[in-house]
Amino acid sequence: MMTDETGPQIEDTAPSEPTAIAQWVADVLRDRIVKGSYPPGARLVERKISAELAVSRTPVREAIKLLDADGLIGISRNKGAQVLQFGPEEAREIFDVIAVLESLAAERFAEALTPARLETLEELHDRMMVFHKIGSHTDYFDTNSEIHDFIIAHCGNPIVIETHKRLMARARRGRFLAIMRPERLTEAVSEHEALMAALRQGDTGAVAQIWRAHLLHTGATLADVLAESEPA
Repeated sequence: MMTDETGPQIEDTAPSEPTAIAQWVADVLRDRIVKGSYPPGARLVERKISAELAVSRTPVREAIKLLDADGLIGISRNKGAQVLQFGPEEAREIFDVIAVLESLAAERFAEALTPARLETLEELHDRMMVFHKIGSHTDYFDTNSEIHDFIIAHCGNPIVIETHKRLMARARRGRFLAIMRPERLTEAVSEHEALMAALRQGDTGAVAQIWRAHLLHTGATLADVLAESEPA
């Protein structure tokens, strides 16, 4: 099993229904883009992907269209499908919006928090901390994403959920890049601890404030990473 950019598990083998196959291929490719297996500028070659994943080229073609709609790739007549990269300023702008959305979602989540949901979040948080302790960055990131997505999914606002989904299709790769910075990783873990403390205390205002700062810090770190990678 693999974990995709939205948090749920990705099956290692393709399903049998045509639409589901295309979505599965898109999930696999999206996860590779997020984790850097396909870096900015990398070409997605239908024939190669089809052979590698043991599916026909039709679902691969459909999957590439889905990634194009997400804004993860660009398609041109000369170069085909290539992974896109956004710049430092766009990173800040995207995370400015995501910070507002996620802080609102966290506040609404906290207002309607049930013991069962808190228990689920505690389990995810404990698992994430184990991965952090042993230095398993990919597993840490996947579980971290599950926490963010769990809060969004249970915020009770479908507009927030849909808007966040569209933005995070592009921004998830940025979050992965940001946590590769040791200082940001340490800061992010501290922010997650603070969130859990605020949720346990039922302090909805603190929950919103902590989560907004958390996402803004991620955006700022990503902007710095992208700025340093730009040619002089």
